[in-house]
Amino acid sequence: MEDYKISLSQAIEALQQETAQKFTVLLKHGSMSVEYFSPDEIDTQTPHKQDELYVITSGSGTFFLNGERIFFNTNDVLFVPAGMEHRFENFTDDFATWVIFYGPNGGEKV
Repeated sequence: MEDYKISLSQAIEALQQETAQKFTVLLKHGSMSVEYFSPDEIDTQTPHKQDELYVITSGSGTFFLNGERIFFNTNDVLFVPAGMEHRFENFTDDFATWVIFYGPNGGEKV
């Protein structure tokens, strides 16, 4: 049976099981995937091939997006177009976020 729901507590538990990475994929359907991400001290991600949304579940910090820095806080939503340079900086120890990738590679309009 396909999963249709994931709770924050399930996401946190799944991430705690990861040893090689600081994110876990929780739901997938077609081009959409939902992950939970909580980096340690430094966010080393590079631009992605799909558009993405971040829904901040805890913490605060600065979000670098295409040369601009934006302050973020718990419950904020951030959008990143495909291929755009971005990363989280100066974030609190409790920082964690849902990550939702969607759409065709390259952010093409369908």
